[in-house]
Amino acid sequence: MSVVVFTRSTPDTAAKVEADASGGVSWGDAATVVNPWDEYALEEGILQAKAGAGKAVVVAIGGEMHSEALKHSLAMGLDEAARVEDAGIDPTDSLAYATAAAAVVKKIADVDLVLFGKESVDVGSDQHIVQTARKLGWTMLSYVSKIVAVDYAAKTIKVERMLEEGRQVVTSRLPVVISVMKDINEPRYPSFIGIRKASKAVIPLWSLGDLGIAAPPPRTKVARYKNLPARDTRFELIEGTPEEQAKVLVDRLIEEKVL
Repeated sequence: MSVVVFTRSTPDTAAKVEADASGGVSWGDAATVVNPWDEYALEEGILQAKAGAGKAVVVAIGGEMHSEALKHSLAMGLDEAARVEDAGIDPTDSLAYATAAAAVVKKIADVDLVLFGKESVDVGSDQHIVQTARKLGWTMLSYVSKIVAVDYAAKTIKVERMLEEGRQVVTSRLPVVISVMKDINEPRYPSFIGIRKASKAVIPLWSLGDLGIAAPPPRTKVARYKNLPARDTRFELIEGTPEEQAKVLVDRLIEEKVL
């Protein structure tokens, strides 16, 4: 039994990300980190692989910058890592990503669980997760806050999902694709021994040819990025009793046509 976890490196959330003159994105000399949502998926991958007496494989799709996320994952305790890079994969095309991700899962033997973090913080998107499930033809379980039970022999799983209306408990047949929330666990810190082992690890690099697929036709293209226009913000401190403050506030909201 195998558990596959997809991850990537993203700019540190404290970094100042800006569009440069050429329309590209720059975050200066700020470091990249493991996509924060992915840390919970990585931890869950370790736990579920151990519970099912299997292995946890971490995969990144993209350029060399994502190798650090893979090294971090190995240092945490995942068993194997691989990176997919090919000129035919447009990193801005979620469907191209999903096509490659599905091919990776098919290449790795006996996969029951595919785990993703809730979303990628740099692009704020999770559509590549749903598209991966669709490409595989597997059930998609999103916003999972708890894996209640897994029966690998019977090929069933029960999870708790976090929705706006509350929590929902659902069951499904394996295999499944899951996106996890931060409530699902507490990610471990890489150990010193794990860091040393990961630093010496040779991570396989797979092309689309290695995955047995051709480059998908381009579906989307990002022409350029632009910085958001500067916002002129002002504030007014309203004084007086609560009743006086409320009256002035209502008057201001009416003036600004908010009400």
